[in-house]
Amino acid sequence: MSGDTHDGLAAQARALADGLTSSRLLVEEALRRIEATQPVLNAFRRVRTEAALAEADAADRRLAAGERLPLLGVPIAVKDDTDVAGEPTAFGCAGEFPVREADAEAVRRLREAGAVVVGKTNTPELGQWPFTEGPAFGETRNPWSTGHTPGGSSGGAAAAVAAGVVPAALGSDGAGSVRIPAAWTNLVGIKPQRGRISAWPEPESFHGLTGLGPLARTVADAALLLDAAAGSHPRDRHRPDALPLLPHAGRDPGRLRIALSLRPPFTFLRTPLDPHVRDAVVRLAGALARLGHDVAPFDLPYGPVGPAFVPRGIVGVADWCERVPDPELLDPRTRGALRSARLLRGPALRAARAAEEPLRRRYAQVFDRFDVVLTPTTAVPPLPIGAMAGWSGSRTDRAMIAACPYTWPWNVVGWPAVGVPAGFTPAGLPVGAQLLGPHCGEPRLVSLAAQLEADRRWHERRPPVHTGRNGQDGRGGQDRPHGSAGTASSVPAARREEAAAVGE
Repeated sequence: MSGDTHDGLAAQARALADGLTSSRLLVEEALRRIEATQPVLNAFRRVRTEAALAEADAADRRLAAGERLPLLGVPIAVKDDTDVAGEPTAFGCAGEFPVREADAEAVRRLREAGAVVVGKTNTPELGQWPFTEGPAFGETRNPWSTGHTPGGSSGGAAAAVAAGVVPAALGSDGAGSVRIPAAWTNLVGIKPQRGRISAWPEPESFHGLTGLGPLARTVADAALLLDAAAGSHPRDRHRPDALPLLPHAGRDPGRLRIALSLRPPFTFLRTPLDPHVRDAVVRLAGALARLGHDVAPFDLPYGPVGPAFVPRGIVGVADWCERVPDPELLDPRTRGALRSARLLRGPALRAARAAEEPLRRRYAQVFDRFDVVLTPTTAVPPLPIGAMAGWSGSRTDRAMIAACPYTWPWNVVGWPAVGVPAGFTPAGLPVGAQLLGPHCGEPRLVSLAAQLEADRRWHERRPPVHTGRNGQDGRGGQDRPHGSAGTASSVPAARREEAAAVGE
């Protein structure tokens, strides 16, 4: 076996444990791919070359001594909103940030499982937008089409995994920031139950909206990374019971009642669903019906979720701004959010938190009738690079809500969701769907996603290879993926067949 990161997280861990490769080889290959792709994809903010190689050598010594851990010697990446000792945490902002002295609890646990962190991946400023661009680092591009964004805010992590630079990465999700880039790069992204992965050194992140989650090519790899990162710190505000998920990636989910919900939450804005995205999600619903599940159209009763979200998100941005070394370098949209936060602290923020429990009760009634809810992840395919550059805050917010209206309600209630690939547009752009579950419902979601993966085989489709040494190899926006899901001619027939399967 070579040091090919396309082998996946679990396969690399097995190969290391079996002595078929070395951590040094795997880490060197990951670093080489970072160097080769960085001029085109720009996925990384920080690269830990010397530290990662030293950690790889230490892992090889431990392996040679007979030590075995779930990820011993495997290279991974971490989003640059999460502390890694010896590195700054800039969270997409410009300026000179101090080096962090200690790992975040999630990173500590990943290291305890043996992982080698090769670098920190790009994210838009304070994770606010569904694209990964900014003056602090430039533009992160989608491996499937370098003229398009990989999404955000975990866009650098998604680009790195989709391009095969690392087999998996840790992102974070405060309004869809794992699931959106997963959808737009043909990956699996898990937003676990709030607190499943510790937010420490914060008791909670963004007033409970944001949680860490994995991005990987397969469900099993995502579950493996999640299990390694999971666990509570004694001072965490949210501490769900331990719930290993990897075993569920190999279990039959049984016959499930699945709601297909295409209507987005009410937002006072027009949020039309792109027909290519709609077709892809309906085909996915048809595949679930063919696998033996009871799939029925159903409009998820989102309720007044916006007032429960907005104050927490904006005040969370303001909280982070207190750590920025030079506020004058912040995006004008961020400075606008700071002004709004002054009005939203206090009673508005308390009311937003109080609104969470009624929403939970509202959604719990859905799960009396259904086991899982299936929705689009986004309303549109990947956005072009620079689509919202230079816009005002209000204009950006309106466009962002129209493009990505489906994900953020589950951040409000803190429940789990698994983002899965749904196929490709006729132009070859990836789109996705999300499987939504109730409180601590990850096991069922993981089993269902793994069953769907075995049928759809999305992990076998790879984007073009990109390198900055001699320009770009491959043209992501032109090449179509293998298989009928990416061909225009397949859409009408598949649409009729699988729409009929779910009773549309």
